[in-house]
Amino acid sequence: MDTSLEQARTLFFRGNDHFEAGRLNEAADAYRQALAMAPGRPSVLANLGITLSRLGQVAEALPVLRQATAADPTHADAWLAQGVCAEAQGLWEEAVHALQQGTGLGQAAVGAPVWLSLGHCHGRLGRVAEALHALQRALALDPALAEAWSQRGSLLREQGQLREAAHCFEQALAHGADEALHRFYLASVRGEAVPHPPAAYVQTLFDDYAEGFQSHLVQALRYQAHEVLLAPLQASGRRFEHMLDLGCGTGLCAQRMQGQVARIDGVDLSPAMVAQARSSGLYRHVQEGDLLPFLMGQTAPVDLIVAADVFIYVGALDEVLAAARHCMAAGGVFAFSLEQAPAGQDLVLQPSLRYAHSSAYIERLAAVHGWQVARLEAAAIREDQQRPVMGWYVHLTPVASH
Repeated sequence: MDTSLEQARTLFFRGNDHFEAGRLNEAADAYRQALAMAPGRPSVLANLGITLSRLGQVAEALPVLRQATAADPTHADAWLAQGVCAEAQGLWEEAVHALQQGTGLGQAAVGAPVWLSLGHCHGRLGRVAEALHALQRALALDPALAEAWSQRGSLLREQGQLREAAHCFEQALAHGADEALHRFYLASVRGEAVPHPPAAYVQTLFDDYAEGFQSHLVQALRYQAHEVLLAPLQASGRRFEHMLDLGCGTGLCAQRMQGQVARIDGVDLSPAMVAQARSSGLYRHVQEGDLLPFLMGQTAPVDLIVAADVFIYVGALDEVLAAARHCMAAGGVFAFSLEQAPAGQDLVLQPSLRYAHSSAYIERLAAVHGWQVARLEAAAIREDQQRPVMGWYVHLTPVASH
């Protein structure tokens, strides 16, 4: 027998022993050595890829697993590991294909986490029926799987099946899901009052959204809040010394105002958005965090504060209007947009997980906190399902102190 093949075989079995004993790093080393002796062996490739996947070394595992499944398309565990790694990399189509290959081989019982991953990937691709089916398979195997209940609830919420979504969120809570986040989800489908969303929800939402944010927002959703909100200021030709860009995102507002403002500072909850804003070169400084402490931390007056399509993720605005008034210079402008609340409601959390406000609510708060309404106009903010989402465009100026 070829000596190198015999050595590779010995190393392969040594790796298996390490793997079974939970010594994953030692197992990976043994499999690598085996591959060096006998390159391209499907069983070694599969075991190495699975081990690297278990270690969380997804970027290294994925190409190994691709080689393994190409060499042996009947290796169910390699397909499943490839699917999980592709999911972790955001490669949704590859993940679905690999997971379906693995589950379709029928070589072993497939656990609930695999169906959960398949449901997640289908959901990311907008395949709602397939996602719901996979999540149902996961819950049939493990009815206490909180994440499956949560994902199922979110899909049903987006489909307008609010009662069924509420049941799912209740089950997620009962099985240990994040309390604050799922109380927020529940409130959105029950029409209950929640003054503010969990910060973690907003941060995660926009971290996921950061790549391709501007193109999707402007082209797919026909977003125009920044244009409509700032058009009167641009038309006036007025120059401002210091602008605060609340929820600055990637810098859409800063782009439009840079020729009229001496310096611009921004704030955003999302680290991914902050990174893009900083790299744009539009800002003097961009702070990662909540907008309220940012406003309260201003040590010198500012003469322009902008918040385009931001307060739909804030909710109650009492503290924001108070903090903005505290740092606003005489004659300054506070410009922001809102979604319109249904008739008869001042502040409502919608099933979309966005807040809507009434004009009466803004006028009342403005009077309480030392503002006068210089402009309040109704116009579309963006489109949803090719229908305009109506909003309020508000410019406040500070009431002169006596």
